[in-house]
Amino acid sequence: MPAQRIDTLALVETPEGIVLSLRPAGLVARTMAFLVDLLIRLGIDLALLLLLGAWGGLGVGLVLIGIFCVEWLYPIAFELSRWGATPGKRTLGLRVVMDTGLPITPAASFIRNLLRVADFLPLAYAFGIVTMLLNRECKRLGDLAAGTLVVHASPVVLHDALPPGASLAPARPLNPREQAAVLSWAGRAKRLTPARFEELAGLAAAVLPPAGDSKAGKVERLLGVAQWLMGRRA
Repeated sequence: MPAQRIDTLALVETPEGIVLSLRPAGLVARTMAFLVDLLIRLGIDLALLLLLGAWGGLGVGLVLIGIFCVEWLYPIAFELSRWGATPGKRTLGLRVVMDTGLPITPAASFIRNLLRVADFLPLAYAFGIVTMLLNRECKRLGDLAAGTLVVHASPVVLHDALPPGASLAPARPLNPREQAAVLSWAGRAKRLTPARFEELAGLAAAVLPPAGDSKAGKVERLLGVAQWLMGRRA
């Protein structure tokens, strides 16, 4: 759980036993996507008003029906498309998926958009904003009820290339889980703050080789172990 909070990732396991890493979209990204969609919907409403407003009572009725369809069917239609996102979300690189990482279902899309009314209460999506701030996956009420998640569509890259360094043998043999942990730590050198990177290196003090005359720190020595595990033996 601490690693998940640091990385702001949602880990889900498929029925095949494959763990997927999803990056939930935060309040700022979702708000910007909402504003883009709002401008698009207002543009469509204005176009309907200009085209049908001069038709008298029939035109007014058609405009009202059109506005209703734009407000309620616009998000559902786009979420059920192959992109899984409205134009606003696509602009921000977001998409809507189920909690399992699978594409959103028609029932879930209908529920999450129907509950936008509850998210809007008492004014300006106040309930929705508070709910998103209170849960780590940034879900509004509609997402909680429908079991959906708004995520960044770009693939999650967990590991970068290892930083350069001298190869060092660990103080004792490492089991496969420990090897994976060391390599995972080294691959996140560019993604963690220096203080957090060094703090995590301290947890591996039992396997660190002695500093010797070089007086290398914990980070440098554990990076050397990572190089050794990659087969780069000096």
